[in-house]
Amino acid sequence: MAKNLNIAMLQVNLNWEHPENNRGLFSKEINALSEDVDLVILPEMFTTGFSMNAKKLAEETHGATLLWMQELAERRNFAITGSVIITENGNYYNRLFFVYPDGSFKTYDKRHTFTLAKEDQTYTAGKERLIVEYKGWKICPLVCYDLRFPVFSRNTVDYDLLIYVANWPEKRVAAWDALLKARAIENMSFCIGVNRTGIDGDGYKYNGHSAAYNCLGELLTEVDVEESFSKEISLDSSHLQETRDQFKFLLDRDEFSLK
Repeated sequence: MAKNLNIAMLQVNLNWEHPENNRGLFSKEINALSEDVDLVILPEMFTTGFSMNAKKLAEETHGATLLWMQELAERRNFAITGSVIITENGNYYNRLFFVYPDGSFKTYDKRHTFTLAKEDQTYTAGKERLIVEYKGWKICPLVCYDLRFPVFSRNTVDYDLLIYVANWPEKRVAAWDALLKARAIENMSFCIGVNRTGIDGDGYKYNGHSAAYNCLGELLTEVDVEESFSKEISLDSSHLQETRDQFKFLLDRDEFSLK
């Protein structure tokens, strides 16, 4: 495992249902990042905002956004992740892409569709959790509402980093703050949440609070409410391993399987 994994967290005010503008917005932020970045994390539905207008906005898997992610990853020699509205076999998915520096990629379809917003009536829920191996790190990327379901995210494979990409509204941001910290502690893992800002087309307000925690639940970044920012942070694998070796909490976890 590489000792340090250098992360860039990008929190922005998304343009409602305008993929080209959002890709341009993120390109500008990404071009300003340092050369040391290993992984860029974008919010949920980063090209559109949290829209149920899937019929109009959905892309094929190998559409403009994946090609954009691949071009950036190859040119800058980093990995990049975030979720996009995708159509496949007549269904719509809130699909996260994890794109490697060589342009290859893996996908995760959001397991817990947000019934309060009727996401379940538009998007097909995923079934399988994804564990990505990158630079010797095991990474579990999840999407927004998944944060409320600790069983699904339970660390049964000794992953090192848990990621949540989100459109999490201001009115419930206290839950976002608390649950990110809890997921880090209970899973003895780094935990990063990247949220958006601004007001979406449905009138919901977002105030960011993108943050990173270590495996003891200690905040590694300031909770940021700026409309737009890119924050770079370096995760230290030796701290993770030393803490796990000292406390051994994962050895006492319950055994179970998901159906």
